[in-house]
Amino acid sequence: MWREGTIIINKKGYRYWVKHFDEGSQFGIDGGRISKLMIKRSGEIVCNYDRGWDIKPVDEDTEFALAILMKDYN
Repeated sequence: MWREGTIIINKKGYRYWVKHFDEGSQFGIDGGRISKLMIKRSGEIVCNYDRGWDIKPVDEDTEFALAILMKDYN
């Protein structure tokens, strides 16, 4: 199932797209339910996971956005 939305962190918008499943798998982040994830800030990809890390979070704020999504969907 795909989800998308925006998270505001330190007055910056982080647009995200997440593909998650009901159960974890070997392809999920840390064996979890998220198999695909993209986070953009100001149109730039700052984090991308597609059954493996393409772009790890680029900074602390992006890591925080990822932590929120992990809590909600993983």
